[in-house]
Amino acid sequence: MAQISIIAAIAENNAIGLNGKLLYWIPADLKRFKALTTGHTIIMGRKTFDSLPKGALPNRRNVVLTRSKQTFEGAETFSSLSKALASCSPEEDIYIIGGASVYAEALPLANRLYMTEVHDTPKEADAFFPKFNRDEWEVVSLEKHEPDEKNDQFYDFIDYVRK
Repeated sequence: MAQISIIAAIAENNAIGLNGKLLYWIPADLKRFKALTTGHTIIMGRKTFDSLPKGALPNRRNVVLTRSKQTFEGAETFSSLSKALASCSPEEDIYIIGGASVYAEALPLANRLYMTEVHDTPKEADAFFPKFNRDEWEVVSLEKHEPDEKNDQFYDFIDYVRK
């Protein structure tokens, strides 16, 4: 069975985005995202793909979920998460990278969560990570970070595995 991981940066109220953009610019989070996902499969919704500044992310198998017949340069498309997952080999490491509805559908299937939990509540947000029962997950790694010259938020990198 493929390893299905979810990777997300969430605010204290589970907010993840506004107007198709991430809420926070945390270079350390982007670096971690790249390190974890490079060489693996990333699955995202169409709006998440549209939000990528340069299109498909390099050195990854990019999979976009869309009900339209639209195609995306550098990416494979599937009409559902189940069809996308069926196209993956059992050895593949799969990262679900958003957005909110894809996270909600994938959460019951995920083995791991790679979360950047930002110690802030934004004034505005229109996309939210689904509520999840933290009792079903075991923290296997926790790194606390304070603001610095590159990152202006308090945040934690927390890795969970399903109990």
